[in-house]
Amino acid sequence: MRPTITAFATSPDGGMGLARDMRVRWALEEVSQPYDVRLVTFAEMKEPAHLARQPFGQIPTYEEGSLTLFETGSIILHLGLTRPGLLPDDPDARARAITWLICALSTIEPPVIEREGFELTEADKPWFHARLPLLDDKVRTRLGSLSAALGSADWLEGEFSAGDLMMIEVLLRLEDPSLPGADLLHEFPTLAAYADRGRARPAFQRAFAAQKAVADAIREKASSS
Repeated sequence: MRPTITAFATSPDGGMGLARDMRVRWALEEVSQPYDVRLVTFAEMKEPAHLARQPFGQIPTYEEGSLTLFETGSIILHLGLTRPGLLPDDPDARARAITWLICALSTIEPPVIEREGFELTEADKPWFHARLPLLDDKVRTRLGSLSAALGSADWLEGEFSAGDLMMIEVLLRLEDPSLPGADLLHEFPTLAAYADRGRARPAFQRAFAAQKAVADAIREKASSS
């Protein structure tokens, strides 16, 4: 059955590939699974129909027959467990790939998002310049450990896996020059190259183009009105 995901009708990132439906789009492209997209406005995200799919009024959601999922980690894990291409066949390697997926969300992403949110919301506060280096160092500590774990390998667990997909999606939040902390990733050349390998994958390119097309259509509509 062809699954349906939800995505922003108007994405806050303007088509830069950072909205979290990108993670699910990329996973679906990696497993060659066609899918439909239901675009929702910010108002619709708080209405009962969407809250029945996502209790916290966020995107993305994933619907496939009677199954409805939210949280990108859960959705991507489901795709990895039900379709070939995102998780290794070997049980031990599969368990390690799942561990990296969870690591991306629970160990690497929190300090990245904390730093990003701090600069976006508190740049005008008197404590900003005193606290920012502390947040930078928290991110650097995590990136240093991740860089050491990756070493000279192309991917975290042998072949590309769902763990790499999620990890690279988190790292790309640091690479976009329009966001705070854009220079931090490039302090770690091993990780910058790792992110480039992920972004060069054809499945990533297809997913990025699909998400960007939504933002481009909105801009075109606005310019013609």
